[in-house]
Amino acid sequence: MDVKLPPLGEGADSGTVVSLLVKEGDQVKKGQFILELETGKAVAPIPSPAAGQVSKIHVKEGAKISVGTLLVSLGGDAASGPSEPSKSAPTAAKSAPQKVKTATVTEETDTEETVEESGGQDFENASPHEPAASPSLRRTARELGINLRKIQGSEHGGRIVVGDVKAYIQLLEKLAAQSRKAAAAPAAASGGTTVRPAVSIDFSKFGPIAKRPMTSLRKVISQRMSENWNTIPHVTQFDEADITGLMELRKKFTESYEKQGAKLTLTPFAMKAVAAVLKKHPIFNTSMDEVAEEIVYKEYIHIGLAVDTDQGLIVPVIRDVDKKSLVALSKEINELAEKTRDRKISMDQLVGGSFTISNQGGIGGAHFTPIVNKPEVAILGIGRAALKPVIREKQIQQRLMMPLCLSYDHRVIDGGAAARFITDLVQAIEGFREEEVKL
Repeated sequence: MDVKLPPLGEGADSGTVVSLLVKEGDQVKKGQFILELETGKAVAPIPSPAAGQVSKIHVKEGAKISVGTLLVSLGGDAASGPSEPSKSAPTAAKSAPQKVKTATVTEETDTEETVEESGGQDFENASPHEPAASPSLRRTARELGINLRKIQGSEHGGRIVVGDVKAYIQLLEKLAAQSRKAAAAPAAASGGTTVRPAVSIDFSKFGPIAKRPMTSLRKVISQRMSENWNTIPHVTQFDEADITGLMELRKKFTESYEKQGAKLTLTPFAMKAVAAVLKKHPIFNTSMDEVAEEIVYKEYIHIGLAVDTDQGLIVPVIRDVDKKSLVALSKEINELAEKTRDRKISMDQLVGGSFTISNQGGIGGAHFTPIVNKPEVAILGIGRAALKPVIREKQIQQRLMMPLCLSYDHRVIDGGAAARFITDLVQAIEGFREEEVKL
């Protein structure tokens, strides 16, 4: 069978091959990792969907690939059980790769290829058998001009259902919209003027220099940050929270948390406070569907946490923050941060965020302007707390003040909403009670 790059999740449809974990002739097991892929600001392993022998590798390290790109071919005993392509038409449909060119990117160019017309007759790498589907669905597909051989069925044996066809059509619409946006982006980013092409400057004319190639992850971060900055009108709201009392609570319960295997830091407190305020201000827990021109309100609270690694920032996602206790959050934050720094984080743990927190307090610095992590609409930056003279009850007191920086997408969120959000966030951070922390 041919193994293609599977869907990567929300906001990710392409990436760069970091390393190949197998070579031609190797025997692989189902679920065994065959390569590592950098996508967005993440690095994740891609597993093999079946067991067998690697007969050919179709990509190489450093290659830029997209969903649907052919990765490896499995031969020999690659098909034990239901994944064997020669048994029957339904099983062939299951192992048939999805024949949809989704913004394919090659090493030679960073431009998106045109999506093939859904009714085309190019069956390269497609199943020679008719895919499994109901007669009514086949009739509908014919009427719409859709080639079912280009669709990966989600039901048992690769059977195609209505939901698969809808997803395929939505994918084509999304790619068409991306192509239109890509064509309009240069003019929009430059205010309608011509964008000057990048030029290479010989800095050695001015003195000694040293050159180091950009890592694959740094290239991806650069691309994503440029896209986010150029497509989102950013505004940043600043404030400070008095965490003097919060630090006393943390100090009081640190030992009891450590006995539970949890490290109590400021981050879980910030996450719980953000989750509570997101419920009060749901517009900050949304995404903008630019194609449908709709605002998508998410009924879940999944918070991404920017982790500083030696390769750059990677953002794992902690799900259902509002439903977890401080001790559970403390454990999960520590575990995810370690896995991220060791680059053992899975793809599922890097997608689906609805809000992001970037905490630089452990490094230093005060206020800064974080860039919104598209498709989210807001991000919270936290700086290093410092002792400051503050007036309390008409007296000057020494208090520990923590900088807060809320960047938001001004297409979706207005300044008044941002001011109310950060005001409520300050109150939530300052208002933690002992019963909320005590185990």
